[in-house]
Amino acid sequence: MARIAGVNIPTAKRVPIALTYITGIGPASAKSICESVGIDQARRVNELSDAEVLKIREHIDENFTVEGDLRRETQMNIKRLMDLGCYRGLRHRRNLPVRGQRTHTNARTRKGPARAIAGKKK
Repeated sequence: MARIAGVNIPTAKRVPIALTYITGIGPASAKSICESVGIDQARRVNELSDAEVLKIREHIDENFTVEGDLRRETQMNIKRLMDLGCYRGLRHRRNLPVRGQRTHTNARTRKGPARAIAGKKK
């Protein structure tokens, strides 16, 4: 099992598909990594040599922010918005939708399960 950026990538899958298991690398980034390192996209991870895996690992370390660093950066950006007290920060703080969605109905993903209101019956 190949280990890149602290993630065990699946060995039976093609290289670009396996690279998408790393947080911060999508399909387009995975294809560009394969092209820049010089690995055929049809090859499987278990067919790669240790040198090729090392090339991929080094290329990702140099050119991409992935996994823990990316998560930390995202959390710091959210914390910055909350500390500023801007509208987006307040929405994050109250655990409400941030990007303009309605909250009268729906928004259950962000707000959580509906809670009953006492004394609402007529």
